[in-house]
Amino acid sequence: MVTEEVTLEGHIIDSLILSKVFDEIIAAGADYRVLDMDMGQTRDDRSFARIEVSAADADALTEVISQVSRHGAVVKTAEDIRLTAATQDGVFPEGFYSTTNMRTAVRHDGQWHDVTNQEMDCGIVRNPADGTYRCVPVCKIRGGDEVVVGYRGVKVAPPPRQRDAGVFAFMSSAVSSEKPKNVIIRQVAERMKAVRASAGKILLVGGPAIVHTGSGRHVVHLIETGYIDILFAGNALATHDIEQALYGTSLGVYMDRAVPAETGHEHHLRAINTIRRHGSIAAAVDAGVLTTGIMHACIKHDVDTVLAGSIRDDGPLPEVITDVLAAQDAMRERIREVGFALMIATGLHAIATGNLLPADVPTVYVDIQPAVVTKLADRGTFQNVGVVTDVEPFLRELLAELE
Repeated sequence: MVTEEVTLEGHIIDSLILSKVFDEIIAAGADYRVLDMDMGQTRDDRSFARIEVSAADADALTEVISQVSRHGAVVKTAEDIRLTAATQDGVFPEGFYSTTNMRTAVRHDGQWHDVTNQEMDCGIVRNPADGTYRCVPVCKIRGGDEVVVGYRGVKVAPPPRQRDAGVFAFMSSAVSSEKPKNVIIRQVAERMKAVRASAGKILLVGGPAIVHTGSGRHVVHLIETGYIDILFAGNALATHDIEQALYGTSLGVYMDRAVPAETGHEHHLRAINTIRRHGSIAAAVDAGVLTTGIMHACIKHDVDTVLAGSIRDDGPLPEVITDVLAAQDAMRERIREVGFALMIATGLHAIATGNLLPADVPTVYVDIQPAVVTKLADRGTFQNVGVVTDVEPFLRELLAELE
């Protein structure tokens, strides 16, 4: 057996971090022994633990230490990071450190440096010009980039448990259709008010079900009252919103009567064609062709919008970014100031956004399908509160709470 001592410090008991570390060690087939423990006596006191981790060989030990370091465990003997130059574009060096969405620092020349642009599933690259460190996705790596390799000298800071934050308390959110939704929605409204008051930005990640369920008017109201600053969506939400504005239908069904229109299946394509004729959504608004709906409100109220395309898109609309890497970059540029993310009925866009957001940005995902809500947490966005419900009553009650 080979061993290594690690330390944990902070609110490791009430945030369940200590138990998670133990679980990771056992799951990896390793063992542990608590060498020292200093438990805080009050809710504001920090706790400390020194743990000896044992594994069958050096490779197994490296793997388990790498796993527990994601929860803030630090190798007891302070060491600097190891930097290895990438040998080709778009490829990390072997053994690179894979980032989490939690705030991270690295030790170099005996000093700790905060890592910027925190994002999960990236590498950490040093800028030799100024000695700073940032998260970089693998597709952005260039030959010669200095990349952090291994886990030594890397420190992760899990968000502390927020005792008075209700459903937003760290790691508190099990997904269930039986949650008291009125309580959750009230707390969502309170968080949105707080973010707006602090000049933070609120992000809406929306799917076409917003339009199909007749909830578009609620989103328009949120925009008009200043509760949406940024919109992430796909071709579908924008297309069906514009279809409704031009034809009164969504998926060819009249929204006011719930009956299909004759040749209604063509309406979405004709809506796309109309916008393409004008050159852009904004131009159609300026021309007086598009006068209502979510996209109209976004143009009129300067909501920063990213429409990311997919393989199934018709058209698409002129503003849709069809290069997925370019769409990721556009989303990355806009999330730096986001203080809260509301994601509704759009599994792929929600997971993509969750991958980009640091763990200290709270998110709420609303969907009628429990499995889709669960998937977001399974992919690593543990700060998400999942709400299993229909879109329209959620947004209607949210507006009532905000007002």
